[in-house]
Amino acid sequence: MALVTTKEMFKKAYEGGYAIGAFNYDDNDIMHGIVEGAARVDSPVMIAVSEGALKYMQMEFVVHAAKAAAEKWDIPIALHLDHGKDMATLKACVDRGFTSVMIDASAYEFEKNIELTKELVSYAHDRGVVVESELGAIAGIEDEVVVEDKYGAFTHPDEAAEFVARTGIDSLAIAIGTAHGAYKFKPGQKPQLRFDILDEIQGLIPGFPLVLHGASSVPQDRLATFNEYGGQLQQAIGIPPEMLREAAKKAVCKINVGTDIRVCYFGEIRKAMALNPTKFDGRTFLQPARNAVADMVAERITNVFGSNGKK
Repeated sequence: MALVTTKEMFKKAYEGGYAIGAFNYDDNDIMHGIVEGAARVDSPVMIAVSEGALKYMQMEFVVHAAKAAAEKWDIPIALHLDHGKDMATLKACVDRGFTSVMIDASAYEFEKNIELTKELVSYAHDRGVVVESELGAIAGIEDEVVVEDKYGAFTHPDEAAEFVARTGIDSLAIAIGTAHGAYKFKPGQKPQLRFDILDEIQGLIPGFPLVLHGASSVPQDRLATFNEYGGQLQQAIGIPPEMLREAAKKAVCKINVGTDIRVCYFGEIRKAMALNPTKFDGRTFLQPARNAVADMVAERITNVFGSNGKK
């Protein structure tokens, strides 16, 4: 099977009340684990790289490895550029084999965001590639949020509807309370997503696929392994899985996961290295880590996103 766009994935997800997992990776061993986990439960999947990860792995290796994965596993796989801010890089990804790209111009004023997004949409659509964009502030707990009205720094529903209409994008990442990184909330702070805002946006643009970024749950068993073997993420807090499942039943068709993958993968590497101090064969450390990623991806897909059996 060739790499696919998210058009059909998202249509089925919206109608079926589930979400597609978009799992970030920093090397192709992690990607192998992600796709293996998705294939195990017959789920479509998005494999996502940031601009930094793309620079580290290099374009040719990313694209060819993703194509090899699509040929090996009989599930729909989309190759996605996450948080692209450089227009030249975004267009290069379109040209070189990515099937989905996300432009992140959310730091600009509304009109400039529209202008840049429209430029990419025109370029990508002419070449059969879909485009995601972002509206609102998806931040970390350190950032100050100035609340000027009931939406604060979150995505304003009216602006979301206007943005979609004027840009022609295929999906929109919205800010309703998720956050990037492992420390999404302060200790003692109750995680909360603004489902009221999500419902308002869905009401204004029914049928349109929405996206949640910064949606790792930081599973406590994976966190415990990471910390037991020398890690220092003792107070990492993520988004409760039940909140993600509720979002997936609504208009959220794509949920991004990055931190969970890293904590899982490197926790198992830390463990394997501690338990095998005389070993220096990379497979001793990497195989358990890859297996753990596959296990976690299959679990997230089945118990949280609900896309299992939907290939």
